[in-house]
Amino acid sequence: MSHNFEAQRRETFDTFRQSKGISLPKTAVVEYAFFIEELDASWPALERALRLEGFRTRRLKDGETLIAAVGPIPVTAEEVWKYERIATSIALKHDFYPDGWELAE
Repeated sequence: MSHNFEAQRRETFDTFRQSKGISLPKTAVVEYAFFIEELDASWPALERALRLEGFRTRRLKDGETLIAAVGPIPVTAEEVWKYERIATSIALKHDFYPDGWELAE
């Protein structure tokens, strides 16, 4: 099954459109979540590939989710999507799938 990047992009841009009127910071660390799809997927290989692209990674205690953080970056749909696309492309190659993003606190 191929991933629908255009639908993912629309979702990110829709999030920004729906946030009109909400005060967002000019810059922030953005955290992208990825869940493991295949039990034999390599966590270390994914983490290494993400770090090579400038992301910081951490595993959640649920044993299924990896967080890839970047930034601070400008909080715009374009910038968030730019890094989301990079991280998702890497994750998919390692049998992990995107599960959204959020601004880190």
